[in-house]
This record gives sequence, structure tokens and C-alpha cells, in this order.
Amino acid sequence: MDNTPIIKGSIFVMSAASGTGKTSLTRELIRTNPQLRVAVSHTTRAPRENEVDHEHYHFVDQETFTTMVGEGQFLEHAKVHEHYYGTSIAAVTALTDAGFDVILEIDVQGAEQIRRSLPDAVCIFVLPPSWDVLRERLTNRGTNTAEDIELRLKNARLEFEQAALFDYLVVNDRLEEATQNINHIIKASRFRQSKDNHTLISLLED
Repeated sequence: MDNTPIIKGSIFVMSAASGTGKTSLTRELIRTNPQLRVAVSHTTRAPRENEVDHEHYHFVDQETFTTMVGEGQFLEHAKVHEHYYGTSIAAVTALTDAGFDVILEIDVQGAEQIRRSLPDAVCIFVLPPSWDVLRERLTNRGTNTAEDIELRLKNARLEFEQAALFDYLVVNDRLEEATQNINHIIKASRFRQSKDNHTLISLLED
């Protein structure tokens, strides 16, 4: 039996290495796109300063997360930087059923799962302008130890190797410009033939 979830709206996947700025990009995309919403992910990591439960993430313990995995509640899930993250099917379908397009801010492992289960999803990989800028951004956070920064940089190289599998690559040098570029991708994807072929069919049938 096919257990692939039925998704009505457009799904946009955005992945990036830690420190690239995908969270800031997501916030700007939501602000500038009335039709776009972000699906709030679940995670087993502790909240950072100023992060709010159910707004930035659904913060759960590992036992709860494991139970959700076993019950098939996740559209995708992965272990990243020693913590678990996942996007629930319910979070996505609630938004698409309400008429919204959805952006998933997830890692490359999750993106691969989405590509398999939802081949129509538009996948965007965000790159930093350089390694020096990426290191600087991770350092300026003030929340990562030197050891953690090196781990994230090591993982970033592995993630960059997967970037060629994505539909689009966007460099986040200036936030405003990167936001504008992704907005162009979102708008263009809404005119894909698969999204409005019913109009073409009706015209040909007349």
C-alpha cells in the first residue's frame, strides 16, 4: 500500500550548512510572502536563548521523538549535530489544507527524504559566500564552542557535496538580495505546468 502523504500545496525545501543564515532567510520569506508559511519542526535539542517552544521548534525529549518516529508521524527526520530533528506530516498538511504554500527549513538528510516522498517539492540549497564568512558567522553567534564550530565546518563540507542534488543554489551574501532571489524561485515555481495543467486541459477540450 502506498503510504505517501497527499500534499495539496506547494512545498519548498531550503537546506544550508549551519551558520549560512537560512533561519534569517526563512523569516524574511515569510514576511514578504503572504501565501507562504513555515512548518515548525520537532527537535530534541535544548532551546537557544530567545527561542520559543512551538514557534521556532517543537522541543521534545528523545523518548517522545522516538515514539513519533515509530508511529510514522514524520514526513522526514534526521540526526544532525548529535540532536534529532523532524517535520511532522500533520504540521505540513494543516498548512497546505488551509491554502498555504509551505517552506521546510531542513538539513540535507531530510531534503533527500522529501525528494523521495514528494518529487514535486522545490529544493533550494543556500551557500555562504566563502569559508571565511561561514566561520565568522558561526563565531559571532556567541553560542558555539570552538570545538562545536570545527564540527559544524566539517559537516558543512559534507553538506556542500550534496548541494548539486538540489534544484537551485542561492548564495547568501546579502540577506535582502538572497531573499529576493528565493522569492523569484517561489514565484516561478507557481507557474510550473504541473500546477495549472487543468486550465490547459479545459482549453483543449473546448
